[in-house]
Amino acid sequence: MQIESISQQFFRVFVSVTLVLLGLSLPLITKADSVHVAVAANMQFAFEELKGEFKKQSGHDLKGVFNSSGKFVNQIKNGAPFDVFMSADMDYPTVLFHEGFSDVPPKIYAYGAIVLWSNKFKDLRGWQAIIQDSKTQKIAIANPKTAPYGREALKTLKHFKLDSIAAPRLVYAESISQVNQYIYSGLVDLGFTAKSVVLSSEMQGKGVWLELPKESYTPIAQGVIVLRHGREKAGNVSKQFYEFLSTVKAKEILQKNGYTVP
Repeated sequence: MQIESISQQFFRVFVSVTLVLLGLSLPLITKADSVHVAVAANMQFAFEELKGEFKKQSGHDLKGVFNSSGKFVNQIKNGAPFDVFMSADMDYPTVLFHEGFSDVPPKIYAYGAIVLWSNKFKDLRGWQAIIQDSKTQKIAIANPKTAPYGREALKTLKHFKLDSIAAPRLVYAESISQVNQYIYSGLVDLGFTAKSVVLSSEMQGKGVWLELPKESYTPIAQGVIVLRHGREKAGNVSKQFYEFLSTVKAKEILQKNGYTVP
């Protein structure tokens, strides 16, 4: 009886210790938390690299959705469950902050540049003459009401006094992503897009592009903000990604993709 009692006691202790160890290890073996990120369309290609590096460093996944910044603002205000918002400007995330959709002000993570891109022309160095030429029928631009890159592209046209000439030829797209589709497919003669697009591995060597003078538009300061949903549902990971964008490695990725960094 004594031997059996000792065996039973040992078994009970073994089971108890095992359960404790399993309980302590649960955070390590459960599925890594993922963060849902609303990503401005100009960041589409760079985001994939950022996503990979963040996963490598933190073990957490990022799930990106791409659209124009203005459309994201409307979706967020209507309850879309995004954790982090990577905007194409600072205006949109600042509005969300002031309206209570975040507890922390947005910060600049990158400065974007505008380029003119074409899959039809062989040389864009005379781009102003090309826009004025009656043979140029369609020019793609992101909707300036919802896409900061479209808004700044209009400023460039106005700066060079080309706005009235270009106006009847402009084809408005939902976002930079759609602008890229129009240009790449040849549905338009040329279009205004983000420098990060033409530098991406997917688009390098396709068509010709020309970076537009920075003095012709307002510098595109792109802001990131942790949303209230992200703080409540994935607070630690959302904040971790927010801070990751200021790291040396993240800045290297952004610079490689045509952005300048703060």
